[in-house]
Amino acid sequence: MSAITDRRVAAVVGALVADAAAQPLHWLYDEEKLKRIIGEKEEVEFWEPSQNPFYCIPTGSFSCYGDQAYVILKSLVENKGVNLEALKKLTYDFFGPQSSYEDPENARYVVGKEDKINVKPTLPIHRPWRNGSIKHFLSNMEAGKEESGSESDEQIDCVLRMVPVCALYAGHPEMLSRVEEVLRVTQSNDLPVTIGLAAARILEQFILHGPNTNALNAVLSDLSNSRRNNPQELDQTVAGFIREVQKLSSIDHHSAVTKNFQKN
Repeated sequence: MSAITDRRVAAVVGALVADAAAQPLHWLYDEEKLKRIIGEKEEVEFWEPSQNPFYCIPTGSFSCYGDQAYVILKSLVENKGVNLEALKKLTYDFFGPQSSYEDPENARYVVGKEDKINVKPTLPIHRPWRNGSIKHFLSNMEAGKEESGSESDEQIDCVLRMVPVCALYAGHPEMLSRVEEVLRVTQSNDLPVTIGLAAARILEQFILHGPNTNALNAVLSDLSNSRRNNPQELDQTVAGFIREVQKLSSIDHHSAVTKNFQKN
């Protein structure tokens, strides 16, 4: 395989392995509890036993985010590219009422209405967790809506969902269009779409050019180009956040987040 092909594969494999590695410690919002669990250990990948306060599934399994990326990858392979109707059906079947994701306790959980720190005593569930955008997608599909994506969900699904699409289309002029189409299958809110497209621009830089210290500057230049592909109203807002991150690149991640950004 060529170096670029190697990097296409590595982007997908790396994203999915990272998702599975983080899954047992996923959604631990209580920072003090997290510190008590991991202590001074630096290698926390594939943690056993699971400490996930919302759902407990076997170590090595994907989270709901990784499963979304897997479904997209499967659809891309089966259809030799983006096929939105096929992707919608595959997503519905994988996450729908006849799937392992069906759970009454999860169905009662409303994003933004629950206390993420003081998790309910009935949790974790012992099956995969269906998150907000997927819940909205399923409702829209069952209502027969042409636009299946959530209009309100702003979660980070977008960043993992774009990886297989970018890996396939990197270097092709339609890359961003294909990414946007796929993102809007479950998230039609402009914020995650804009973030997902920015992430795809960044990933494309590394797929095409390998290690690249100029990647972010190249993306910022593209976002400022009035003739850029797939322009979004929030492009300059996202560009502003990228510049903030650049300024903090010499600071460790934890300090940068707690001092300069709002924690989830």
